[in-house]
Amino acid sequence: MRYFLSLLLLFSSLSAQRIITLSPAVNEIVFALGKGDDVVANTEYCTFPKVSKALPKVGGYYNISLEKVLALRPSLVILEKNNLSLVPKFQKLGIKTLAISTVSLPILFESFKKIGDKIGAETEAKKLIDSVQNSLLRTQNILKDKKILIVFGSHLNLQKQVYVSGNHLYFADIIRASGNQNAFNGESTKQPTLSYEGLIATNPDIIIILAPFAKQQHRSTEGIIKPWLSMPIIASKKRCIYVIDKAYAGIPSDRVRLFIRDFEGALHDAKDKLSKL
Repeated sequence: MRYFLSLLLLFSSLSAQRIITLSPAVNEIVFALGKGDDVVANTEYCTFPKVSKALPKVGGYYNISLEKVLALRPSLVILEKNNLSLVPKFQKLGIKTLAISTVSLPILFESFKKIGDKIGAETEAKKLIDSVQNSLLRTQNILKDKKILIVFGSHLNLQKQVYVSGNHLYFADIIRASGNQNAFNGESTKQPTLSYEGLIATNPDIIIILAPFAKQQHRSTEGIIKPWLSMPIIASKKRCIYVIDKAYAGIPSDRVRLFIRDFEGALHDAKDKLSKL
């Protein structure tokens, strides 16, 4: 009996995964797939779910410590493609890697599947994809052909360059899925910025401001919206300006469905405002 128990324990220890996640999005996806117990380390910005904060840290976004990674004996390191330069280094050390991208919704869905296949969570990955797709369906038939501008950061001075979502990010996919259009119509894959005049030229019907660090900066929703209200654009005149200050704003993980829920709420509110003369 002891012999069989020893074999069982040995098999369990050999089959257990030791995963290191190198971005908040990757970390959240692995936990959402039900494999959080297999995560042995992550990075400084991996703060969700809460248990992630207590895990060993191997660096930040771009300053990963190879020594710390190696010491943790991972069976798999999962990273995003902005850290691709690390892959040859890990391979040289005999560490298996999986690189994913989260830039657009189709690619994000593909990444759910890739991670699920790699860590033995295929069914859970399909469920995640289905849940996000169902969230998208709920945004349809609320408003149609409205111009929506997604803004990054709580800008208090709009005379400076303002970062907005281009048409190659998952935000643009969400806008299109709702039956509307990105107010920014450029085709560049680089991060677009707009001047004050450029913002006016887009003349959006709706503005959604992503401000996940607003609370740390002690900025209120009213304070973030205020600089926009004097602009000669439809969104300002109709008061169709919304702030999403939750931590998940801008993290392309399974929690994108929470952003889509907030986006849906903004559409419903804007529908009432835009229908009034």
